[in-house]
Amino acid sequence: MENLLKDIAVPADLKKLSVNDLPRLAKEVRELIVETVSSTGGHIASSLGAVEIAIAIHYVFDTPRDKVIWDVGHQAYAHKILTGRRDGFRRLRQLGGLSGFCKPSESPYDTVVSGHSSTSISSGLGIAAARDLTGEDYRVVCVIGDGGMTAGIAFEGLNQAGHLKKDMVVILNDNEMSISKNVGALSTFLSRKITGRLAMKVKNEFEKFVKSIPLLGEGLVRLSKKAEDSLVALLTPGMLFEGLGFHYIGPIDGHDVGELVSVLEETKTIKGPVLLHVLTKKGKGYGPAEQNPSLFHGIGPFDRNSGLPRPSKPTYTDVFSETLLEIAEKDKRVVAVTAAMPEGTGLQRFAESHPDRFFDVGIAEQHAITFAAGMAKMGFKPVTAIYSTFLQRAYDQVFHDICLDGLPVVIALDRSGLVGADGATHHGLFDISYLRHLPNMIVCAPKDESELRDMLWASMGYNGPVAIRYPRGVCPGFNVSGPPDSIPMGRAETLKQGSDVTIFALGTMVYPSLEAAGKLESSGIKAAVVNARFAKPLDMGCILAHAKGCGRIITVEENALAGGFGSAVLEALEQGGLRCDVKRLGVPDVFIEHGTQEELRMGLGLTAEGIMKAVEEMVKGSKRESGPVIVRAG
Repeated sequence: MENLLKDIAVPADLKKLSVNDLPRLAKEVRELIVETVSSTGGHIASSLGAVEIAIAIHYVFDTPRDKVIWDVGHQAYAHKILTGRRDGFRRLRQLGGLSGFCKPSESPYDTVVSGHSSTSISSGLGIAAARDLTGEDYRVVCVIGDGGMTAGIAFEGLNQAGHLKKDMVVILNDNEMSISKNVGALSTFLSRKITGRLAMKVKNEFEKFVKSIPLLGEGLVRLSKKAEDSLVALLTPGMLFEGLGFHYIGPIDGHDVGELVSVLEETKTIKGPVLLHVLTKKGKGYGPAEQNPSLFHGIGPFDRNSGLPRPSKPTYTDVFSETLLEIAEKDKRVVAVTAAMPEGTGLQRFAESHPDRFFDVGIAEQHAITFAAGMAKMGFKPVTAIYSTFLQRAYDQVFHDICLDGLPVVIALDRSGLVGADGATHHGLFDISYLRHLPNMIVCAPKDESELRDMLWASMGYNGPVAIRYPRGVCPGFNVSGPPDSIPMGRAETLKQGSDVTIFALGTMVYPSLEAAGKLESSGIKAAVVNARFAKPLDMGCILAHAKGCGRIITVEENALAGGFGSAVLEALEQGGLRCDVKRLGVPDVFIEHGTQEELRMGLGLTAEGIMKAVEEMVKGSKRESGPVIVRAG
């Protein structure tokens, strides 16, 4: 049978096919997605579920003139394949290859940057408002999942869209899951799967009947309209969206591409905002992903036949999970909070062991932080596990609801530092910078899995907010059994003595720094290595002692240089009145693209070799004499 996909270079080629050809095209697109992601890793379950939606959108609308906004973007692989990136798709998430999310710099078909949840409606409404101000007539289509719809910003966008009455289409891709199974009253509400086709038929017939009545007064027309809307609300989950000013259509089968095309054509005739409620299955067409969609939300390379992930060593997330369970067994006041990611943050086992002490708040990081603050206020010990990049959404809540009152909330910052293939939207490169300046906040980073365990235990005994940042990926491989070691808050650890230069390293940069120091000895350079452990509070005594002793300091961190750990060390030297030669290694003032963690660290000089080079340049190029603090950009 002829391959259809090979002739689809751009969406205009889709329109050459008949609607009857589209199901076969969807099968071919799914085949390419499974084949590629089994090798590269990626967000496969959500993308498999949205194949027909992508095909129907590009079949009906005139993209890229018509603007399509994909919420998060992890469901947009079919969109990428159909918009001129089919041949490059095999390099998905690879260094120099395609991003796993939508990027306007990658393609004109990607309207906005995506990567964080629930922003599509707000973006789309802004684009629609701009369109009307400039007198243009393109269409705006937003695709958002039911999980994304649980976030506050989605409702803020819906609320204004209903008020402004702009022409736009919101496609609610409802698979009853975000990353993990959805929670909350909204999810239950959307799950009322009474057929929407019947509701629309009743609504249309009722409208015709009302209009056919001669001399019907204006008051009665308004009353009949309210009755019509009430009827729709009784039959479908559309009450909420109709109440917000949207024309609600659905729910319809999101895998019936013919029906999708037909309904999307209908939306072109409707004035004002339209919400199309579409039912899909996550992982559609690939058995293992259908059976375990949470595992296949974001997965590394896997065996295509069995669907089993390739084996790996224990991760930092695994160690966090085990340690929290240990702590919870001994202290009944410990509770765990997550924002729709029990599997990703390692809290699933906690949820199974202590269901009454586990809280999944949905995609609502702001609420997660303030909810945890409320529990802390009443004597509990909340541990809130959130990816570093997503905690950025709750900055005000960390400041206002936790730090101002000095509440004992532990924030477990998973995926801090360079995350790898997910790229710029997901790197956790800013948490030190946006947390360490908040009064009462402690910010720490373990060098390995054993120290993560120790820090988590120590944080539970501290009567104030603590953020523990740890990376994505496997641990160095140390034994974490036995009683935890006590770590005094703000105390650094000198791992190696040296008289020529001191390397202050934080978190993932400790072992590369030790390796660099070992190799430097062969060239006659004696480098001390300090495991800083804390970005706040700093071990002032340790920093000032080393500054006085050798006069040269190099700081190494997997965070933005602006406002990061290195900046904190410079502030410490200024406060101590010392003059010292300082060089900071970290992430410069740019967004870092996707690639493996190893490739990205190498490109940034955050490896043993990069640290060695920086030390050699400093020692061989500077003299130990009094002078101003010298800051050398990394």
